[in-house]
Amino acid sequence: MIGLKPGISVRDQLTVTRRIARRLYERREVIHAERHAIRREASKLREHLPFTKRQIEVLEQQANDHLADEMKGAGEVLRGFGNTILRDRDGELQALGFEALADLLNINRVEREKARREGWHTPWELVFVHNLESSASNRDAGWKRGPLFEACFLVMADFIATAPEAALPDPFAPGEIFGEKLPPTLHIVPAKTPEETRSC
Repeated sequence: MIGLKPGISVRDQLTVTRRIARRLYERREVIHAERHAIRREASKLREHLPFTKRQIEVLEQQANDHLADEMKGAGEVLRGFGNTILRDRDGELQALGFEALADLLNINRVEREKARREGWHTPWELVFVHNLESSASNRDAGWKRGPLFEACFLVMADFIATAPEAALPDPFAPGEIFGEKLPPTLHIVPAKTPEETRSC
């Protein structure tokens, strides 16, 4: 799963992965906020254009460069974690079983029961598709995404940005999420003969 000490259990790997992912995600959020503050300063100077054009360019470049190496490194590690969750190539995570996985992901009891009923048992369904990670601790604070969700989101965002156009569905096509609704598919069912009706 991740490069940890030899012999470490899959349960411990997932626990450590979540902790590292949380730290990296929180650090990226701090850097985003600092970059945003620099861009706000640049934005304030726009009302004095064209005299502030050079200052704005300097600030925007400063925002882009601010802790860029740290941001890139954290993103690469998070993408690695996201790939692990989305692919689970060796089935190690799913082999833990639903209850153990739900415990390790800190899924609350209500959503755990719903996941069990709906058959959401794979790591990527629990973490990314249905965003149940950390639901036992996050719901009081409003909608919040877990650290592994964020890791998976980075992977999917990269895929969408780099995949050939033909490999992606068109969300505005008829029948798709933002497209025109298609009429239901109707099937003609042959009428039963009197003999068939009596045998029912």
